[in-house]
Amino acid sequence: MATDTFGRRIDYLRISVTDRCNLRCVYCMPPDGIEWKAHEDILSFEEIERFARIAAGEGISKIRLTGGEPLVRQGIVDHVRRLRETTGIEAIALTTNGTLLSQYAADLAAAGLKRINISLDTLDPDIYTSITRRGRLDDVLEGMEAAFDAGMDPVKLNVVVVRSLDQDLLGFARMTLDRPVHVRFIEYMPVGEVGEHSCASAEADGWSEDDHVPTDEILERIATEGAAAGLGELTPVSRDDAPGGWGPARYYRFPGAPGTLGVIAPLSHHFCGECNRLRLTADGGLRTCLFSDDEIDVRTALRTGTDEDVLELIRQALRAKPEGHNQQHGTVRHMSQIGG
Repeated sequence: MATDTFGRRIDYLRISVTDRCNLRCVYCMPPDGIEWKAHEDILSFEEIERFARIAAGEGISKIRLTGGEPLVRQGIVDHVRRLRETTGIEAIALTTNGTLLSQYAADLAAAGLKRINISLDTLDPDIYTSITRRGRLDDVLEGMEAAFDAGMDPVKLNVVVVRSLDQDLLGFARMTLDRPVHVRFIEYMPVGEVGEHSCASAEADGWSEDDHVPTDEILERIATEGAAAGLGELTPVSRDDAPGGWGPARYYRFPGAPGTLGVIAPLSHHFCGECNRLRLTADGGLRTCLFSDDEIDVRTALRTGTDEDVLELIRQALRAKPEGHNQQHGTVRHMSQIGG
């Protein structure tokens, strides 16, 4: 069992397989995008699999693949299959923007992937295109349907709530009434540059504190609007009845709903005391905290060192993991470069 110096069990590894993405979401990267890493600077699948195998030996038992957008990287399906074989870890999940999921869902499921998180911030097609600067909402909805058809479970939607964006939160809540989809509302996080303009502005240039909406406000809004719409009372879901998860979401449900509503509050109710994760960037940086710019270079060890060299860097990360993020605003890397 891997633990850090504060006694937290660290059993969850988030791996960014690419810094590239087919969208340009307003809260994730600048309008012109970012400069992609050169091919030789990105970890190969074999290097990722080796790192994951060593980490599994140290106590990592859960892996989530992220990006950028992981489905833009060729070979991702076979990578999932090999990860399961090399590490012995069955708890492998993937976070995607969903636009390519309809093409890959069945093959990913056949490779052993059952858990899927889809990032979706609006149910309005025009607003979706505006937020993503190029995407089509229908592609994401088709991807979600493909995930259900492939038997993936749980299927979760990640909704970043941003004050200046016109988001129909009740519309997401209604989705949980008909099928077992689990919608999680996530506070807008200060990752990347701190800017002066809101996300709704054409000049959006980074995280703005004015766009942050605390989860207490989110819950109050959904409960009030839901009651007014006749959905009944929004009530907490016990941990035993919540969808299986590895993170800090608190879940709620409207009466009779097969799905749930969750909230994730990294700022207003930070969960640093329960943090169980490390992050591996696409170019081989091992991060101990999303909000920290400190990284440990494991790419060099993966290319020139022994397994023991890599293991020592993992243990170094465990020793270096901070107690909390201290409300840091802004990071050198954008979210797509870190891994969502």
